[in-house]
Amino acid sequence: MSEQDATPDDRPSDDGTPAVAAEAARPRDVRASAARLLREHPRTTLVTAGVLAFALLGGGAVAAGAATAPDAPAPSSALAGGDATADAAEPTEVVTVTPDPTTAPDPQRAAPAAVPPATKLRTCSVAAAAADPRLAQFEGSVVNAATGEVLFDRNGSTPARTGSVLKTLTSAVALSVLGADHRLTTTVTGDPASGTIALVGGGDATLSATGRSVYSGAPTLSDLAGQVAASLGGQPVSQITLDATWWSQADKWDPSWKRTEQTIGYHSEVTALMVDGDRADPSANTSPRSTDPVGRAGEAFRAALVAAGVSGAGSASISQGTASSATVLGSVQSQPVSTLIGQMLPNSDNTLAEMLARASSRESGADGSAASLTALYRSALGGTYGLDTSAITIVDGSGLSENNAVPSTFVARLMIQVRDRAHGLGAVYDALPISGQTGTLASRFTGSNAAARGAVHAKTGWIDTAYTLAGSIDSADGTPLTFAFYAIGPVRDNARSALDTLTASVWRCGNSLANS
Repeated sequence: MSEQDATPDDRPSDDGTPAVAAEAARPRDVRASAARLLREHPRTTLVTAGVLAFALLGGGAVAAGAATAPDAPAPSSALAGGDATADAAEPTEVVTVTPDPTTAPDPQRAAPAAVPPATKLRTCSVAAAAADPRLAQFEGSVVNAATGEVLFDRNGSTPARTGSVLKTLTSAVALSVLGADHRLTTTVTGDPASGTIALVGGGDATLSATGRSVYSGAPTLSDLAGQVAASLGGQPVSQITLDATWWSQADKWDPSWKRTEQTIGYHSEVTALMVDGDRADPSANTSPRSTDPVGRAGEAFRAALVAAGVSGAGSASISQGTASSATVLGSVQSQPVSTLIGQMLPNSDNTLAEMLARASSRESGADGSAASLTALYRSALGGTYGLDTSAITIVDGSGLSENNAVPSTFVARLMIQVRDRAHGLGAVYDALPISGQTGTLASRFTGSNAAARGAVHAKTGWIDTAYTLAGSIDSADGTPLTFAFYAIGPVRDNARSALDTLTASVWRCGNSLANS
């Protein structure tokens, strides 16, 4: 057998031993050489082994990829099982993989339409102040007046009693329905020849009997009596009718009001004719009121007629009823509504609030009754100011009734427009008490709360079962905020300072206020 005809296994090795025996001996020699190399050069050997392993694994991955290619022939080395020298002699076959045209490409990942803005992390908490037990059952809302975002909410959507905070709503309704320049008119009508005249009330509780009124610039009975004397031209008067029928006198006191409000001097009965808010002392804000405001006004008018020289006035009879003549003998008007709001809010005048509410009802086309107020307020506050009024219930214009129900968030949102002076509401903002400076807030915000003095413009409220505070805050970081806080239940006077503490805490937090 020639060398050419011999198989690889039969070929002799260089030392003359058969190839098979030589090949069998190689593994032992290789292992011995490897062991010696590892002992003498451990680091180099390990690095080389790592590189070799990586190359082999990479080559295997390439081979595996080629083996899975459609109709691609395997490399000759894999088919023949030859060594590296034999593979190197073989030409390298390049395998080209052509994508299947029937296979749809993977869809591209959709990019977001817009990158959402960063959310501010708010960490300033007033939770402890809001949980003060002096606040009893607390409800409240704080809104960023610049963005409209609610920053703080505790049952803010729940309708609840408001106390005198309701006067801000009454003011907004009056500005919407009556207008800032509207004036309330009191007239005297009659037939000079008959000797019968009528004093007709137009809802102006500021009409003054003496001129020593708490209402600066109020119209006076002396002015009115002088006009009547001139119109009568010396004709005597024998009968004076007091007409307070612009709204029903049967609707002059709500059953939910406590009569102590009247006897102590916080509130009068609600009649379309009275003088000086029916105060016993016209120059005092708090002064006992009578049980017959219309009759008191009649007596004061007769005295004014006598002082004006009207013949027969001193002995003229007085009765309550309806004017029988349309002939006007004299008239006087109140200050503009904007001025009346400025007189009502700082000292929380209940009588002026009821007067504006009833007058607004009458001018809107309703009957001036308390029953008409919910519909009136919903219409005016929704129509003019664009607020959702579906949840509010209005029993009176002053807020004295526990049956009024307004969500705190509603008040806070109205206060944004008050702060912005929208729709003439600057008259309300200008009249709000200022923390530690004016009105019912003049003596409040003391101690550590004094830091917020001058920064809070807000209406106070107090009835036996609620203390309230609502308005706007110029916060420490410059963020404009609006708020409404209700302390409801068995509250005491110390709820005021708890409300001040909570409000001052909100002032410190500003736009970092957390709803936690």
